[in-house]
Amino acid sequence: MLLFVISLAALVCAVAARPPLSYLENHFTAENESVEVRSAAIKRLLEVFGMDDPPAMHGHKQPPQYMLDLYNTVADVDGVTKDPYLLEGNTVRSFFDKLRSEQVEFRFNLSTVAITEKILTAELHLFKLRPQATLTFNRHHFCQVSVYQLLDTSKNNNTQDKKLLSSRLIPVHSTGWEVFTITQAVRSWMNDEGSNLGLHVVVRTLGGSHMDLKLIRFASGRDHHQSKQPMLVLFTDDGSRSTTLESIDPNDTEVTSDLPSAPMSGPPSRIARSLDYSEEEGASSPCQRQPLYVDFEEIGWSGWIVSPRGYNAYHCKGSCPFPLGQNMRPTNHATVQSIINALKLIKGIDTPCCVPDKLFSINLLYFDDAENVVLKQYNDMVAGSCGCH
Repeated sequence: MLLFVISLAALVCAVAARPPLSYLENHFTAENESVEVRSAAIKRLLEVFGMDDPPAMHGHKQPPQYMLDLYNTVADVDGVTKDPYLLEGNTVRSFFDKLRSEQVEFRFNLSTVAITEKILTAELHLFKLRPQATLTFNRHHFCQVSVYQLLDTSKNNNTQDKKLLSSRLIPVHSTGWEVFTITQAVRSWMNDEGSNLGLHVVVRTLGGSHMDLKLIRFASGRDHHQSKQPMLVLFTDDGSRSTTLESIDPNDTEVTSDLPSAPMSGPPSRIARSLDYSEEEGASSPCQRQPLYVDFEEIGWSGWIVSPRGYNAYHCKGSCPFPLGQNMRPTNHATVQSIINALKLIKGIDTPCCVPDKLFSINLLYFDDAENVVLKQYNDMVAGSCGCH
């Protein structure tokens, strides 16, 4: 009997200590809702960046130096566009040669380029190596390098197997990157994917005879380091350039001074992100720009984004009390609304709102699913200044 009483008491205590079923249900429901909200938020953010799903992770793969240099030319340390007129179009992609042939032939897979994108410029980048043979007594100081588009002779009654795209003189003794324009070929490939048979490079003397490849050599994807591999660089525009708030004049010093540098080191950005302004503080303080740091690592995107690590989007907060001073950058409409609200001439008319009146674009350098490196400009991503509207 005593054992039964002790067991019964222990059972009662265990039941009493266990959380109510309704508590557990609410806990799991809230947890599921939190996961769903995060998933929906990430999906919506991907849509802002023009993607359905995040690209696959590519570990520590190095982007081409050209793309890094281009990014640093058009963007500041936080990714904000230095000047919207620096970049031709809003998207730049780099493609490595997929043929990897021993011959001077190259082929690039352009399947990641949308058919709706406007092809602006396409360039073939070849790294010229130092000549193997001794050229001290060689009479050739320059050579003619020509790039041809390979054609399908079975289509459209083609009688030629190649078409000249670009040709120019190159010093025989030089070494480094050489760039050739091949825009015509890429446009034809985008119209007919099956016509992409690749490119062929021919090197001749000034007299027109073929030159010894020991004298003129270009790095190949087969035998040389990735940093010297043949590369196609494509400039396109997807038609999404802003025509609203981002009208930045490079000579407008007032606008650029309104945009202080976002903190780049870890702790300052987290301090900026954790600043908490209560509703009362927001209501009493005048309209102004506040920090809003977007950390790509916290979102889980650091595996495929090369630069930046994050950026300060900023947000606008504060009141627009009567009378509106010019420091609040009010529109005429906002000024009239403020007056009507102050005089209480019409019921239900609120004070003007504190909103961005200048928006700037940011640049993202990242790997896509095909391991191509992409530089893309996204409009209206940073609140440059705030005003009462």
